[in-house]
Amino acid sequence: MSIRVACIGGGPGGLFTATLLKRYLPTAEVVLFERNREEDVFGFGVVFSDATLRRITEADPVLDDVLNEKGRHWDAIEVWSKGEKHSFAGNGMSAIHRKDLLRALQAKATEAGVELKFGTNVASHTELEGFDLIVAANGTNSLTRREIGEDVLGHEVVQAEAKFIWFATTRIFDGLTFLHRKSEHGSFAAHAYPISNELSTFIVEADEATWRAAGLDEFDVTQTPGPSDMKSKEYIEALFAEELEGNEIVVNNSRWANFSTRSTKTWFKDNVALLGDAIHTAHFSVGSGTKMAMEDAIILAQEVAKQPDNIPAALQAYQDIRKPAVAKVQNAARPSLSWWEHFGRYYDNLDPVQFTFHFFSRSINRDRIAQRDPELVAKTEAAWKDKYGADVEGTPITIAGTEFPTRVFQVADNALVAGDVKVALDAEGIAVLAAPEAAETIDAVVEKLPATGTVVIYGGDALNRRLLAEEARFARKLTVVLVEAADEDAAITTVLSGRADAVAQGEI
Repeated sequence: MSIRVACIGGGPGGLFTATLLKRYLPTAEVVLFERNREEDVFGFGVVFSDATLRRITEADPVLDDVLNEKGRHWDAIEVWSKGEKHSFAGNGMSAIHRKDLLRALQAKATEAGVELKFGTNVASHTELEGFDLIVAANGTNSLTRREIGEDVLGHEVVQAEAKFIWFATTRIFDGLTFLHRKSEHGSFAAHAYPISNELSTFIVEADEATWRAAGLDEFDVTQTPGPSDMKSKEYIEALFAEELEGNEIVVNNSRWANFSTRSTKTWFKDNVALLGDAIHTAHFSVGSGTKMAMEDAIILAQEVAKQPDNIPAALQAYQDIRKPAVAKVQNAARPSLSWWEHFGRYYDNLDPVQFTFHFFSRSINRDRIAQRDPELVAKTEAAWKDKYGADVEGTPITIAGTEFPTRVFQVADNALVAGDVKVALDAEGIAVLAAPEAAETIDAVVEKLPATGTVVIYGGDALNRRLLAEEARFARKLTVVLVEAADEDAAITTVLSGRADAVAQGEI
């Protein structure tokens, strides 16, 4: 069956969708509209995991040639802090400059028979009357989404507190590298990774207080895209001079922003489908928007190709298949984003080895880390033994004047229990606090933390339990017991990472 398809947005998601639809439905008319010129490119690098690339290649090997020719690949992620470097192997990834990716996808779309219309702004999808399917891949500020109605679609936005700015540098890093520096104003961190033989992406993050203290809040971010924040460029160049090894910071529409996590209940209306950043985002420390948009494109094109005569049914199938996968990424992104909002605290309180393990265990536990890189886990456990003389299970801890022989025990009958050792939760020196379900209410619970002694934290949202535990442990210097229905591996991970002093398995 021959259908007419219009794609709004010439980013990777829109180009890949158009290419796949044309290849799956050769008789279809597929037209892509992009408001910018063909040569316009904002941003720097794009990262794909090996698993993502396999999925893309199975659908269409559009990236194979350009990645082999111009991309970079690595296996290990490195964390640099306090003069030390520690790596996490088994994380195959590839990166490429956004301009090279777009050029390759544009060529593939043209080769497939897609009509590309650059410099053509679609002010309203209602202008596209006569098209059987309209695909809106027009980014986080999607006009199509707003025109349909964000309330109709169930679109929600949660803005992060931390600030970030997107640079590049002429320093070529070996792979994905996380750098941490502390100035007189506060803590800064950078995500750096090579995207070509000439450039590495260099994304910098800081909390708002640090950003303001450094005087980096002067640039007017409301002006139209184009100018970059040169004061911040010079500040970051000086701060990370050692890591940059004399290389310069490169700008491209570089300005500070707050990351916004977007989620949407309904991904289509009538014959209009949305994909990529227009309907969902996840923090870039977990997965790029490009990755998710191209994965959306695969399913959308496959489902439309199965039933081109029933577009609403195809779009429903697309939504049903992709929403759980996106939710999984966003669930992993939430603790990752939170880590970046609090990394200064971890940097101040953890030694480099534990700091590295704390970072990589923000979404996965010790056993899964060991499957990829047993050396990192062995190094972390050895550092613990050097400090305490035993492993986590054999390290004692004193709670309310009673010594427990281990850091992982039980909670039962309103008491903490380890074999014959038992301390009631209402004993003197113990405070018991319930973590909140909602992040915005955590400050009210923090105010209830005691000045000294042990705090037992239970209930609420898993991330909030950890945030409350870390506030108590790092900021208040309290002994922290986290109550969780956790298996042995999860409990040991929590203690080994420094998130709590001990874990009581069970429920209150």
